[in-house]
Amino acid sequence: MEEKRYRHEYKYPLTHGQALIENAKINAVASRDSHTGAEGSYQIRSLYFDDYQNSCYMSNENGVDEREKFRIRIYNHSTERITLECKEKYRGMTHKSSSPITLSQCEKLMRGEIPSDITKEQRVLHRLAYLMAVRLMRPAVIVEYERIPYVYRMQDANVRVTFDRKILSGSDVRAFLDERIAGRGILPVGTELMEVKFDSFLPDEIYQILQLEGLKASTFSKYYLCRKFQVRQKR
Repeated sequence: MEEKRYRHEYKYPLTHGQALIENAKINAVASRDSHTGAEGSYQIRSLYFDDYQNSCYMSNENGVDEREKFRIRIYNHSTERITLECKEKYRGMTHKSSSPITLSQCEKLMRGEIPSDITKEQRVLHRLAYLMAVRLMRPAVIVEYERIPYVYRMQDANVRVTFDRKILSGSDVRAFLDERIAGRGILPVGTELMEVKFDSFLPDEIYQILQLEGLKASTFSKYYLCRKFQVRQKR
């Protein structure tokens, strides 16, 4: 079995002014992700799962170090590429594994049903199917946002810096594949989230970019904030 490789992940909530400065600085030393469109960004929509005890949500709220989250992800409203991902956190670092899934499998998962055509290569789907059976894992919330991604690779450095904005929380999980979803914004207008992900070390060039007055790393979780009001309303 392939050894898991965990990455560092730092998150920084930014004001509009900070976002303009950081975006300009990173643009000078890194390249835009090749999957971006003409505007240099793409839209991400994820459908997150949780169990009957809201264990994923509570793990976030209580700061549990070792945890995992499952999500289905699409880009730019397209169903041509649908991916099921498992994001694990361990000792402050993260690991992401994924399995492509079919449209039919996605629609069944959206309804809380376990697909009957899981292949042996779909390891993440096997894991989710098990949790759906024993922990009653079901779709819980939609998280949607616009992302501006940068990639920095030099020698042994593998760094990814992203700017996420217009983050929306959607409660109607049945609308996941719709062109538009109804949702609420979770950040003040103009606020963005910068994420910095890297393997073993952060190059000095990127480290210096992060030295901006008022810039502080945060335990920000898009999933947690998108579910926060939803869970509390049900209590």
